[in-house]
Amino acid sequence: MSHPTLGRPPRDMRAGHPDAALRLRAERGRIGARALEIAVEIDPSIAVRHGELGLRKLLRDTEPLIERLAIALAADDRMAVAAYADWVVVPYRRRGVPMDDLAHLCEGLARATPAILSPLEQARAEDALEQAARVFRWHRRLAGDARRRNKLLAFLYKGA
Repeated sequence: MSHPTLGRPPRDMRAGHPDAALRLRAERGRIGARALEIAVEIDPSIAVRHGELGLRKLLRDTEPLIERLAIALAADDRMAVAAYADWVVVPYRRRGVPMDDLAHLCEGLARATPAILSPLEQARAEDALEQAARVFRWHRRLAGDARRRNKLLAFLYKGA
């Protein structure tokens, strides 16, 4: 939604595919669970790194991501999910969640939605989710998520 003082009209939630947004919202629990399963299939170390509690938190966090995807489909705004991705980087950093895991979650969501979306709607959803994954990958490089730290070097740099 654009800021009212900028003079832009509010986002038209009927400009895109509002029926697809309703279907996504109705099936958000099932889609979120399947997206997390796919993300763990893509990178099995997600389950090891986060444990059961962390996976439950990631499953809970799929709901707002699906809501933003529904907004993106309803308003035909591919940047709605990417804007959300940019907003949530800091809280995920504080929780210690690598940005690669969130990019995998976006990919899992893209693979989980064809069951309820038409091919045209699916193409729009994949485009929006790819934009979000691109934001997560960009933030990954800022904090060094792209490479794992060498434990020996970390030990030596501490001065021990």
